[in-house]
Amino acid sequence: MPFATRSLSPQESRVILSMAEHGSREIERGEIIDMLGVSPQAADHVIRSLRRKGWLERASWGQYLLIPPEMGPDALGESNILALASRIAEPYYFGYGTAAMHHSLTTQHRQVIRLVTPMRARNRRVLDTEVRIVNPVPGKFFGFGPVDVLGYTVMMSDREKTAIDCIDRPDLAGGEGEAATILATACRRIDWHKAAGYLERMSSKTLTRRFGWLAERAGANIPEDVLTHLQDLAKGSGRAFFGPRIPKPGAIGYQEGWQLTANVASHELSDSAGIARPRPVDRER
Repeated sequence: MPFATRSLSPQESRVILSMAEHGSREIERGEIIDMLGVSPQAADHVIRSLRRKGWLERASWGQYLLIPPEMGPDALGESNILALASRIAEPYYFGYGTAAMHHSLTTQHRQVIRLVTPMRARNRRVLDTEVRIVNPVPGKFFGFGPVDVLGYTVMMSDREKTAIDCIDRPDLAGGEGEAATILATACRRIDWHKAAGYLERMSSKTLTRRFGWLAERAGANIPEDVLTHLQDLAKGSGRAFFGPRIPKPGAIGYQEGWQLTANVASHELSDSAGIARPRPVDRER
């Protein structure tokens, strides 16, 4: 497709240079009207032109994000999807498979963004990407903070919460096999005490049993005090499953050590098996 050259008329230049001088990454329609001293209709014409040329992208009604000049002289049809999607609801965080991509816990590229918020909001499309809203139970809305994505600050679940969220809701992470791989990858750089604290706060024996079993299966080197803590949290009656309630063909079955029934086949978890095991360091002879 032909790309629109990101040239600027005098009025357009005033808008972009003013934003650059003030270090602003977003602007409202009313600010542009006041800045240019023109009618709303004339300001809308400038806004449309800046959007067409790839300088601004609409975040919500009357609000626009700057596509930074460092992205190059051409409007490449790509802008910061997460920055745009972050305007959908407040408070929020990006989680599950979206956060797993950010933390390099998965190599799967997804065209769906998971936005977690206690607010009621509808799913929508941002440019060519689908944003799906996840409404968590109140006790699970934590474990996130600000991160920088291409110059914009957005809220993202941290590595530990991302791994836990994914095994809590594998359907939002690419399925049981992918969720297990995300956790196993996270185990290489995880803060074990933080993860155990999160599991205690979430107060779910099923989730703790899944975490412990999958981490051990991945070969993770769990500190002894954390392992004891997890085992204490997992104790109790009640059935716990990883996978559907009805076993899949070739299901792994009951795991007595963690009181967990794994209704997934071994081959589904083959990518995660042993990958968190410490590797020997090569030394020069």
